[in-house]
Amino acid sequence: MSVYDFRKPINLSREKSRMLEICFESFARQASTVLTSALRSVSQVDLASVEQVSYNEYVDTLGDLSYMTVFAAEPLQEPGVLETPLDVTMTCIDSLLGGPGGAEQPARPLTDLESAVVSSLYSRLVAELRYAFTSLVPLEPRITTVEYNPQLAQVAAGSDPMVVARLRLGLRGRQYPLSVAFSFAGLLPFLNAAESSDVVNDRDRARREEAATRLAAGLQEIPVDVSVRFRSTPVDPMELVGLEVGHVVRLRHPSQAPLDVTAADVVFAHATPGSQGRRLAALVVTPLTEENS
Repeated sequence: MSVYDFRKPINLSREKSRMLEICFESFARQASTVLTSALRSVSQVDLASVEQVSYNEYVDTLGDLSYMTVFAAEPLQEPGVLETPLDVTMTCIDSLLGGPGGAEQPARPLTDLESAVVSSLYSRLVAELRYAFTSLVPLEPRITTVEYNPQLAQVAAGSDPMVVARLRLGLRGRQYPLSVAFSFAGLLPFLNAAESSDVVNDRDRARREEAATRLAAGLQEIPVDVSVRFRSTPVDPMELVGLEVGHVVRLRHPSQAPLDVTAADVVFAHATPGSQGRRLAALVVTPLTEENS
């Protein structure tokens, strides 16, 4: 017997968790490269965990002051967030300006100049989510705002479920926690689509391909009724009632136009009448345009 949590009516399955882990592990590797090249110091980002929590539970794990980069991520309807502790952001600014990136950093919101210095770095980090999630959803991330107080960041309602990736940043001999959060409801349709496309194993896939090949081969030997006929001509009902032997019905088929070749009342070719030996025959031809018919 398992405990049912009414606050989380839908939980991440093992398969969905693994798909998300692959995406976030890819992001961690790419973030390591971006930070190392930008800060000119070896940086290592590793994935610690992927979990589903409510937005309130996620915010409660953050400090009173944090650097929360909120971004739109079409086609997801809800925004995502890249969260880094404020001292990490300050350390990055210190390094970008040629400083030592020491452990002691001021705990305050950034000035306009500091924001301008670090904005390009975070734009690059957020852009890496596009490539990390290529196999799951074609994201188009775009930074919309930055918040310092997690309680004021309007990312989701307090009870909304979130997918949160906990990351570890190794920089200048110190370890820092990072996190990336997405709306669970926004990711769920894409997770379901990706999961359903992977449920067929190689053996079943081979059997389906073999069955499709046999079906196609069998269809080649099934006889199909084919008709060669003039184009249809509407006739007044009273004219039909008065038809007798010897009457002539005028067709609206142009004299130079080929006949229609049909199967199940679907025209799939055109032909001109003729004969082959003692049998009537039809020669398939290119249909004339209305201007030439």
